[in-house]
Amino acid sequence: MPGAAIRFFRVGKVGDRSPRPAKLFLALALATCAWAQPQYATWTLTAQPATAAPGGKVLLRAEAQIQPGWHLYAPSNPPGTGIPASFKISPASLAEQARVFQVKPKRAFDKNFGSDTETFEGQAAFLLEAQMAPSAPPGPAELTVQARFQTCSDTQCVPGRWTGQVTVNVQPGAPAAVVIPAGFAEARPAPAGGGPPADERGLAQFLLLAFGVGLACIFTPCVFPMIPITMSYFLNRQAGGKRDGVVQAVVFCLGIIVLFSGIGLLVTAALGPFGVVQLGSNPWVNGFIAALFIAFGLSLLGAFEITIPSAILTKLNASSEKGGFAGTLLMGLTFSLASFACVGPFVGTLLAASVGSGGLRPLAGMVVFSAGLALPFFLLALFPSYLKKLPRSGGWMSRVKVVMGFIILAASLKYLASVDQVMQWGFLTRERFLAAWIVLFAMAGLYLLGFVRLEGVKPDEPMGVVRLLLGMGFLIFAITLAPGMAGSPLGDLDAYIPAGADTARAGAAATGPVWLKDEYRQALDQARRQGKLVLVDFTGYACANCHWMKANMFTRPQIAAELGRFVLVELYADGADAVSEANQKLELEKFATVAEPYYAILDPDEKVLATFPGLTRDAGEFRAFLEKGPAPTAISAAAEAAPAGSAPAGALNAAAPAAAAAATVAAPGGLPRFASPAQFAGKVLVVDFWATYCVPCIQEIPGFNKLQKELKDRGVVVVGVAMDEEGEERVAPFLKKHPMEYQVALGAPELNQQFKLDALPVTVIFGRDGRQVKRFDGLTSEADLTAAVRGAL
Repeated sequence: MPGAAIRFFRVGKVGDRSPRPAKLFLALALATCAWAQPQYATWTLTAQPATAAPGGKVLLRAEAQIQPGWHLYAPSNPPGTGIPASFKISPASLAEQARVFQVKPKRAFDKNFGSDTETFEGQAAFLLEAQMAPSAPPGPAELTVQARFQTCSDTQCVPGRWTGQVTVNVQPGAPAAVVIPAGFAEARPAPAGGGPPADERGLAQFLLLAFGVGLACIFTPCVFPMIPITMSYFLNRQAGGKRDGVVQAVVFCLGIIVLFSGIGLLVTAALGPFGVVQLGSNPWVNGFIAALFIAFGLSLLGAFEITIPSAILTKLNASSEKGGFAGTLLMGLTFSLASFACVGPFVGTLLAASVGSGGLRPLAGMVVFSAGLALPFFLLALFPSYLKKLPRSGGWMSRVKVVMGFIILAASLKYLASVDQVMQWGFLTRERFLAAWIVLFAMAGLYLLGFVRLEGVKPDEPMGVVRLLLGMGFLIFAITLAPGMAGSPLGDLDAYIPAGADTARAGAAATGPVWLKDEYRQALDQARRQGKLVLVDFTGYACANCHWMKANMFTRPQIAAELGRFVLVELYADGADAVSEANQKLELEKFATVAEPYYAILDPDEKVLATFPGLTRDAGEFRAFLEKGPAPTAISAAAEAAPAGSAPAGALNAAAPAAAAAATVAAPGGLPRFASPAQFAGKVLVVDFWATYCVPCIQEIPGFNKLQKELKDRGVVVVGVAMDEEGEERVAPFLKKHPMEYQVALGAPELNQQFKLDALPVTVIFGRDGRQVKRFDGLTSEADLTAAVRGAL
């Protein structure tokens, strides 16, 4: 800007053409030290405008030119996901910073941080609102801006600092206010989290199911007979030709979609924009769904008929006969309401499956469901000749209706069981639940075989092969449920069936590990006495995935063997009592989640060593999680008194096994300081210089865990040296989310110069004699790292 005196200092790479002040600064810096970090962002500073009144405001524009392949974290970047750009204006006697404005950054999910990040690539511009001091003297005022930032590439991260100076003319009478240009918004730290839904795959499966259910509803007795009648109305209209009939059919389909989407919208609005994750275990919700399913089931069996009041249907039908698009749309609404007696159970099932996940899932499910229901009408309008090929309505429609009634009554028991378990009444036990299922599914089979006289089956009617096979299938399924009444596992069905009367705990007393229930503190005390770790299972009475894991994962021999190393405790978080509320609070405060199931490995001092969210069907994956905990002998040894003359608390221990690294980190006095490789004489030492803000560093953690585990018995020691300026304040919370199964230490600023840490990560390997044998700069593959370490051995 004209009239603004601009100066800037930058430590650049060799070959950069810097202004003379920068060259002087570089020379002075090189005179005191022989090392400086390269920077991958070039900064400039201007004042907009160049004049300001005493006590008025002025905008300082800081621009960064970012090298290709690198990105810079925005000031609004969520905390804990990289160093956000920050600025400080001085001297305070002339001005102080008020707010920072930025152009819109790029927001994307970073799986390494488990959260969204906000970054700039290529170029970044920031406006710093400076409040001039009322006592600022007229004339030139030199302001200094100090910036802290971070740049990263795919393999390295570099923290940076930059200082710039700009001259502002202080003039009484100059405009006191400033105008923020278009395209800039105040930079506020964004909340952590976001990104793609954790159940993105589950959402796709849910929508596919909703679409399939919509198509299946075509064959219900309330819908199928209406297809020829409805389509004949469109295709035989006196006014207009075939094209008009197709258009009218499309509008009719929109009427169907509008009605069911409206239902989904109402449910979404009732739950709020983000839903209520715990709603799926609410006894009132489950009770209402169970009552609804029972009513629908009895109606389909012929106990009574559920119909929309005739006055409403008559009025809508009269409006639809007026013609035009509005009339056709109303006809679609009328058809949807009239078919609700058969379609209602499907709608209820989809809504019940969606409310627990919240978000827009209820609305999305209804849109896709109604699209599947309306699709045949649209296709038949395009190809009317296929109307003649549709099967005729008959007894098979009645049989579908009755069988649906039995199935829906069986489904209602699942929601009744959820109420019973959450309220802990103990009435609908596993035995009673399975007995009811056996009867209901057997009745469906006997009905299809002609032994139960209900609508749709005549005594003298011949039985077809399909009907015979379906009846046999229902009977076979009912019989296979019988072993479950004696406690035998039922595979995937165990997710929906109540567990026995604490059979998992009662039976474990003789055959395997014992689970404590809602006794968190007692579990920690027991682990301390026995020298074990604690495996915490945040579970729920109405959690289907929790039931599946308990019945099908914990009982596998390789998993049961690993569970013996832990003190096991279940914390129920979906009950209606104070204990469940306390468990919810613990999970939310310590792990920042309310997910069920959620597993965590803790030491007796409550240090989190590893976590595992959700269900998995891969026993190897879950066993790998369990193996992240140190061996019981290592924990026991760490808990015992150390011999006299041992290293002080907080010091690194070269002789300590890697499995006890967690105990070393958690020693009194906090995280130790890394002093020198000499303290690991006789060992092959792998030093990983890293930082919590460094994405490639996080990507390397699993490789170092694996390396330490595989080669610890051969004299390999891995030490992660954290180079965060904030030290333990930033590192300790990070370790709770990203467990490191090797020793962790804090690095002093002098290490930057000693080891030439231009960028992170840097891995240095030392032989048994203490000499450096290999160095890796940037992200290193597991294969290269392992090969180098084996070479040092």
